[in-house]
Amino acid sequence: MTQKKLYVLTGFLGAGKTSLLLHLLNNISNEKIGIIQNEFGKLGIDGEIIHRNGIEMTEINRGSIFCSCLKLSFVQALAEMGKLDLDTVFVESSGLADPSNIEEILEATRLLAGDVYRFQGVVCLIDSVNFLGQMDDIETVDRQLAHCNMAVINKVDLVDATQLEKVITAVRKVNPICRITTCKNGMIDLSLLEEDLTSLQWASCEDSLNSEENKPKTISLECNETINQEVFTTFLQRVLPDCYRIKGFFKLDSGWNQVDVVEKLIDYKTCSPHEFSQIVFLSKIGPKVIRSIDNAWKEIVSLPMKLKN
Repeated sequence: MTQKKLYVLTGFLGAGKTSLLLHLLNNISNEKIGIIQNEFGKLGIDGEIIHRNGIEMTEINRGSIFCSCLKLSFVQALAEMGKLDLDTVFVESSGLADPSNIEEILEATRLLAGDVYRFQGVVCLIDSVNFLGQMDDIETVDRQLAHCNMAVINKVDLVDATQLEKVITAVRKVNPICRITTCKNGMIDLSLLEEDLTSLQWASCEDSLNSEENKPKTISLECNETINQEVFTTFLQRVLPDCYRIKGFFKLDSGWNQVDVVEKLIDYKTCSPHEFSQIVFLSKIGPKVIRSIDNAWKEIVSLPMKLKN
């Protein structure tokens, strides 16, 4: 069987990994594609967005695929995907994932499944609007960048030339040799996928920062009621300072919406109906986020709902 091209997509929460993946799926023709999707929460929100006929897809949730808690599951998923008749496999890691040990994982996959992949590189998505602040707050952002082969600076339509130059300078301080490209809405030039990026490696393999002990708390909220969009927005604004990320699907008075919260930006997009509304919160403050969500919901929304771990 011919070797499959393998790409690993990283990037902090909200950088645009799913948008990039959707762009690739919509524009790559005559190829059989496999996807391994990783989210910290129990609910695979991004997997539902991406899932479509003809795509082989595996979801690994409730942690980072680079953590010891899920590393074996990741290797096994790669090995199983390697048995299929595919041309290219994309791995979309969680936004808090630290890929510093990717070489170790690829070697374990070779031992288990043989030389089934031609690794093309790690592609790191960067949110040009929020990147500079994220670098100061989260060490994972540095790790993602140091261990990438190509940095894709996304959302360039939302920043001016001065901000973009600052982002590029910051990227180069962490990784002097990776390929840098820019785009908006994750719409990269597909010719970049014809390149073997692995020669552009800066950092050596090291232990991932992801561990069972520092795994962030995730909480999901389920609701069967229709919520006024303005009221729901007020609720999200109340809890977002305590969360790295909020996303899901909710029935609002404007209809069913995909909800995506990045930093202070709350985005709604029309989506297909679901059995019930559900949204996932990735906590900055550990289990205390449960009280924060519950209190805000009771005060602002005051309708029946369920919180689940």
